[in-house]
Amino acid sequence: MRDIIIIGSGPAGFTAAIYAARAELKPLLIASSVEIGGELMNTTEVENFPGFPEGIMGPDLMGKLQAQAERFGTEVVYDDVVSLDIDGPVKRVTLGNGETHEAAALIYATGSAYRKLGLPEEEVLSGHGLSWCATCDGFFFRQKTIAVVGGGDSAMEEATFLTRFADKVYVIHRRDSLKASKIMQQRAADNEKIEFVWNSEVAAIQGETAVTGVTLRDTVTGEERLLELDGLFVAIGNDPRTHLVHGKLDLTAEGTIWVDGRTSKTSLPGVFAAGDVIDPHYRQAITAAGSGTVAALDAEHYLAAQGNVHAAEALLENEFVSVD
Repeated sequence: MRDIIIIGSGPAGFTAAIYAARAELKPLLIASSVEIGGELMNTTEVENFPGFPEGIMGPDLMGKLQAQAERFGTEVVYDDVVSLDIDGPVKRVTLGNGETHEAAALIYATGSAYRKLGLPEEEVLSGHGLSWCATCDGFFFRQKTIAVVGGGDSAMEEATFLTRFADKVYVIHRRDSLKASKIMQQRAADNEKIEFVWNSEVAAIQGETAVTGVTLRDTVTGEERLLELDGLFVAIGNDPRTHLVHGKLDLTAEGTIWVDGRTSKTSLPGVFAAGDVIDPHYRQAITAAGSGTVAALDAEHYLAAQGNVHAAEALLENEFVSVD
């Protein structure tokens, strides 16, 4: 049986792994078979993560975090968790390949998932002109006309990045003002390739084998019109990935995992949560990383109380004080 298992490979998961590994707890980090690295893998230049004054690309930052975690002894498994048994003192994690891993403590740091428009065309046209990742797919839209749906920072970042490739980028927003921060709004507004389409929602996505346009519905008048496009990028937010713990852990009204105050302690002893899966407000890479630190230290404190020598020594070395 292992000391600790970490589920999730974003900034929270890998930061927790760095701390746990340095405490000689030899963590097993389950990184998923597909979406490795969290949301930063779909992010362009990260300008606000401390220590990188010139900025760093999201995938590069995640690569560095993983390398640092592995340097101290973290074992990374590329598979999906299909079920959890976390009620008792032994936490059991079952993977898609049928393997079951056991640990004395568990850190749940699964992040969040892209929110969809809820249109039937999304399933058919995903990957055929419809995308949720400008970093992944922007290259394919050179000299094309495309649109981004959304009004937050992510939408502004996606739209600005896509102007490197596309000739024209529409930003479709259901209101007449944006939710994005002022600096992100200004960057988009100053870009001559970006045009805002206000008070509009996507009623349908056109195209049989590839996106050819969208049907827009005016949110004020209800009138509909066709906007011809070569591609559509959706950036309307995210939902916490809590499906594995429904009925097992307490959730908040926002749908995130409940934790006790500023700790990472969930409603079950020995189970800790970190990152966007507990944070409905800030949702930044640096806050997720800090949250991962809290989870690792809380887990170390829990394991030390269970008689784990390595955890106790690590806590003494870090002079960690319990927040109980």
